Amino acid sequence: MKRRAVGIAVVSALVMVLLATSPALASNVHLKGGSHAKPAFFDGGLTLSSSGELAGLGFGDVLVSLTAVGNPTATCTNPGSDTHQPAGHNPAPITVTGSEAIPASEIKNGNTPFAVVTNPPVTPVPKAPECPNSNWIEDITDMAFTSATISVEQPPGTVVLTVSCTFSSPTSDGAVPGSHVSCTSS
Repeated sequence: MKRRAVGIAVVSALVMVLLATSPALASNVHLKGGSHAKPAFFDGGLTLSSSGELAGLGFGDVLVSLTAVGNPTATCTNPGSDTHQPAGHNPAPITVTGSEAIPASEIKNGNTPFAVVTNPPVTPVPKAPECPNSNWIEDITDMAFTSATISVEQPPGTVVLTVSCTFSSPTSDGAVPGSHVSCTSS
């Protein structure tokens, strides 16, 4: 009987040690309240950046991804160096992405700030579809963003938060006013 009690005590102690040393799992990840209740956005011309603060994280590495859709402005240059904007041609919307890895050591009490920037679109555009012919060079000179999605993974590969945002009018270079941003979280 005494051996059994010692065995149960040892097993109980091992379970408690394992629970205490295993990383905490994210249970209710969300954007932190106050001035960070929704993400901030900045239109950098060809890129979109977003920043904010996450709360409710467990202890473990985090991956924050930003996917943005925008309407490009492009110019066409013919091989003879004549540059113009073709009338009536509007390039199709383009999706750009970017991500930021945040190591577990950056998380304090379940909170961490984030700042993620998309990569610029590929330019010149292969085969110049919006130009008079495929021998021309089509360069994207600006993006007017219409929507963005922030995805938070902890650990990377496990999505714990998705924030989908739309802009009431396409963005123009500079800070995107908070009053023009509408977001939902899931």
